[in-house]
Amino acid sequence: MTTSGAPRGAATEPTEFRAAVESLHAARVRPEIEVGAIRPPQRLAPYSYAVGAEVRQLAEDADLDSVPTDSQGSAFGRLILLYDPDGQEAWNGSIRLVAYIQAEVEAALAMDPLLPEVAWSWLTDALDVGEDSDSTEVTALGGTVTSTTSVRFGDIAGPPRAHQLELRASWTATRADIASHLEAFSEALSSAAGLPPLGITELKSF
Repeated sequence: MTTSGAPRGAATEPTEFRAAVESLHAARVRPEIEVGAIRPPQRLAPYSYAVGAEVRQLAEDADLDSVPTDSQGSAFGRLILLYDPDGQEAWNGSIRLVAYIQAEVEAALAMDPLLPEVAWSWLTDALDVGEDSDSTEVTALGGTVTSTTSVRFGDIAGPPRAHQLELRASWTATRADIASHLEAFSEALSSAAGLPPLGITELKSF
């Protein structure tokens, strides 16, 4: 995991919050995904931390030290850690994670009426939650999936039509070690970006 910042670790921060932040830096994600600390929202919880993630083509001269808050890449996202020592009733806990993913998708996929269900399954499968799961690390999971089509007119660069998928979700972690949550988020981002499964090489046209 590449980061543009380190856990703050201030003496005034609760131990559980610092442990959660530190665990994020122990997450292991696939090499096509670059992860970096970004500025978190300030008013959603007493303590917060955030990372940005972007799918990029691997290159020797790639800048691995900076991940923008709003990327122009084909797939990117943000994962926000919220912490309230007293907990919040809606959270059912003290550690809440908020995820956002945006990705460009092909027209055929964008028009598929099952796209919202498929996109949501990318996250739930990665988090290992659902009717057939015995996961005890995630509670109070909810979110939305939105598919949009943009049509460009006039002197604007880019394809005439572009299709985008947005996934917004939040859930409560039941323990402070949340490295697996960032790994699951990155896996969902990989699926949204259309990356092949690890260990499988995609053949190019020849």
